[in-house]
Formats: sequence, structure tokens, C-alpha cells
Amino acid sequence: MLAINALATKSEQDEQKGFGNLLKGTFGMFRNPTAHEARINWTMSKEDAEDLLSLVSLIHRRLDAASMPPRA
Repeated sequence: MLAINALATKSEQDEQKGFGNLLKGTFGMFRNPTAHEARINWTMSKEDAEDLLSLVSLIHRRLDAASMPPRA
């Protein structure tokens, strides 16, 4: 497990859970449909593609700064 913050407060723990849900949702929305259906062309507007790249950039930046907390 990677922690995106210190996980010291309820708010930080909630942020961690929300980030996990964001990752799962992003993966499920954009990766799974294209991997499980044969498509020659995947229709996506320029705006949606830019937003997706921005979201993935945010996710990567947060993961790059994450740490591995000690396990009990």
C-alpha cells in the first residue's frame, strides 16, 4: 500500500480512500472498455483527451510523492 499523506487524521485517511476510488474509477472508465471490446476507432473529443491526460498527470504526480508506510 502506498500512502499519499501521513494518514494521521480522519481527513487524511478519507483523502487516501478517495484517491483510491479515483484510481479505480479512472482505470475502470478508460481502460476496461477499450481492453474488452474490439474497437478500430475510439471516439473521444479533444477536450476529453486533454482532461484525461490532466487527470492521469495528477495521479502520477501524487503516486510519485507517495510513501510506503510501515506495516503492522
